[in-house]
Amino acid sequence: MSESSGSDLGHMRIGELSRRTGVSERSLRYYEQQNLLSPQRRPSGYREFSESDVGLVRRIRTLLAAGLNTSLIAETLPCLVEEEGQLAPGCPELSVELLRERDRITAHIEELQAARTILTRIATAIPATVSEADSSSSEVCGPGGQGGRVRQRQPRRRVA
Repeated sequence: MSESSGSDLGHMRIGELSRRTGVSERSLRYYEQQNLLSPQRRPSGYREFSESDVGLVRRIRTLLAAGLNTSLIAETLPCLVEEEGQLAPGCPELSVELLRERDRITAHIEELQAARTILTRIATAIPATVSEADSSSSEVCGPGGQGGRVRQRQPRRRVA
């Protein structure tokens, strides 16, 4: 096949890898810069990816979605047993690092859940009593958390 055609005996250029994985060409180049992907180069200089790179890009995306940064992914990829999705026996120190990252993510999730609870409480709070006299205004927090009143908006008068 000619170089302009994209694939040749299971090899593909960056555009085809992008289409097959749903990852932009720009991201694939970034993965290469971060030493996550190591494509071969054709004599013309084009990157040439193999079928195994499709699975590799999917693993990279999974690890990114799990919250790992690219340097930790670069350490993790060589230690993954592809078929099992587990670390190889020779990588115990990486296991400690991954568990530390998991704990960091867990703490962040707990912080986000607490923030969500606060926002829900604030957004759904209804004043305990509203008198008839206050029906034309509402109690609100003003600047700096100080209470204030907001007048109901009056319709604008049109000038003829």
